Amino acid sequence: MTNTSLRLKAPLAPASRPLARTSPKKGDLKAATLESGQPLSRTTPPPAAQAGAQKADDASVPVALGEYFDYQRDVFERAVLFWDTLRERAHDMIAHERAGMPPLLDFKYETLLDARRFERPASYALLRITEVGDDCWDDCVDLEKPPVVIVEPRAGHGPGIGGFKRDSEVGIAMHEGHPVYFVVFFPEPVPGQTLADVLAALKDFVEEVARRHPGKPPVLYGNCQGGWAVTLLSASCEGMAGTTVLNGSPLSYWDGEAGVNPMRLAGGLLGGSWLTHLTADLGDGRFDGAWLAQNFEQLQPEKAVWEKHAHLFNRIDSERERFLEFERWWGGFYLLSREEILSIVRNLFIGNELEQGRLEIEPGCVVDLRRITHPLVIFASYGDNITPPHQALGWIPEVYEDTDDLKRAGQRIVYLTHPRTGHLGIFVSASVARLEHRAILESLEEIEALPPGLYEMKIDNPSGDPDCRKPQYSVRFEPRSVEDLRSGYPREAFERVRQISDLNDMLYRAFASPWVQAFSNPWTAEALKWLHPMRFSRHLLSEAFSPAMHGVAMLADAIERDRRPLPETHPLLVREREAIAETTAVLKRLREVRDAGYEKAFSLLFDPPWFRGEPQQNNFTERPA
Repeated sequence: MTNTSLRLKAPLAPASRPLARTSPKKGDLKAATLESGQPLSRTTPPPAAQAGAQKADDASVPVALGEYFDYQRDVFERAVLFWDTLRERAHDMIAHERAGMPPLLDFKYETLLDARRFERPASYALLRITEVGDDCWDDCVDLEKPPVVIVEPRAGHGPGIGGFKRDSEVGIAMHEGHPVYFVVFFPEPVPGQTLADVLAALKDFVEEVARRHPGKPPVLYGNCQGGWAVTLLSASCEGMAGTTVLNGSPLSYWDGEAGVNPMRLAGGLLGGSWLTHLTADLGDGRFDGAWLAQNFEQLQPEKAVWEKHAHLFNRIDSERERFLEFERWWGGFYLLSREEILSIVRNLFIGNELEQGRLEIEPGCVVDLRRITHPLVIFASYGDNITPPHQALGWIPEVYEDTDDLKRAGQRIVYLTHPRTGHLGIFVSASVARLEHRAILESLEEIEALPPGLYEMKIDNPSGDPDCRKPQYSVRFEPRSVEDLRSGYPREAFERVRQISDLNDMLYRAFASPWVQAFSNPWTAEALKWLHPMRFSRHLLSEAFSPAMHGVAMLADAIERDRRPLPETHPLLVREREAIAETTAVLKRLREVRDAGYEKAFSLLFDPPWFRGEPQQNNFTERPA
């Protein structure tokens, strides 16, 4: 292949990430939270710490007795402040639950539509952002620009990832002058709510926004699950108009990189959708989103669990507020109805029926991705373990035979990739939101004017300033080939997974589900909900569950009044960071062994040698370094 082919083939050298200083501003702290796609993760010490590490590695430099005692004092103080931070996290979580778990937006808003009152009720609502900081709607909005409708992902957590900080999709769109509308959902689903009910509500929301802005089709911003929901809406029989931006949205659920994206194998290794059905039955018809959040953490536990807390302990003086801000959203677990989650798992995650044109949302109407004629902008990242570029883009060669077929269909698809940011960082990381999302919004007219075809969006920013505007940075659209997006994953193996899943679920529905539902009730469902490890481990550290935490709070107050943190170059503090990094590396290797075991087990069960046909061409290469 030539050098002008799809950039997915070429390693991308990630730009160096700016490191937070000892006492960064609050905005900077929040900005770095999800840069790696995991909360508060860091493996690279600041330059001062690296210099200190070189000094500590020199065996000829002993640690003075005074430095040792200073370090012991500092460890004790940081330990108390660490546990007090976890106590405050539990307090915030309980307070949020008692308040009804409202959307965690850093913007003022008004509710326009509540889908719970629709003829086909669904637990969704449409908000209009009315104020950004001290600026109100009249100060920010240019009514000549198309409105932006941001659809949040309903994947276990509550709404807010696209707007719980100023440097987010909401903030950037408002500062660019676009009227912004935000689609949220409620903690409890409407009983019996289906995926079709949700899509019907989203359709009414988009029509309401279009009615308020005649002649300007709304720009649909879909994050993760919200992205494929918007895609289903656009590809339905009635369809929707307006440019659609898909951020980290999986549409090709079977695709992925062997040994790197193990989540796609979970359906086969767990026997299909029957376990999801059982979990929803035990929840008295509701599926607890905490299970989805736990699956996310298990993907990279060395970052999502160990490194997050180790980094908080090591830098408790600067990271406390950032940690708590993210955890307010991360610890808010919402519920899904049994009908909705089973439809998602069976038809999308395991069945992969969307890209194959077999998904029937309404009777007589099969979703056809070729029905989408308005421009699509796809944003994916190689650091995203939930929606890697394979799953974000792999559907294109399945729907269109080649580039000429795409052009004949009159479609324009633009994609851009990030070399390192993680799944959540696509939506909320300041360095991404302040450049990539601004570039997308500022380039809408250029995208709509492109001739039919596939393009890669390239952003050239010589200044390096994420707040710069055109012409300080430039955008170009390089033609790409649909054929270069083909991947060689074992399609037949995943088809066998679908068949086994259907069989297991049929057996469960026939012989086990009636008994489980008979013994489940609101009391048992609520008990299982509060005993879930993701909730229980947090609530246990609140004063309401552990009275001893009152003493921790009192001791933390006393320490904060006379807190004297050690300098960044303290030799024992540097060695502590080295130990954290070494532990992270060990846990990463163990996780990679686990993932390799998953891959091997999946291959033996569903893709044994005697089932394999001719090897398929795989144009996707390893992710960039």
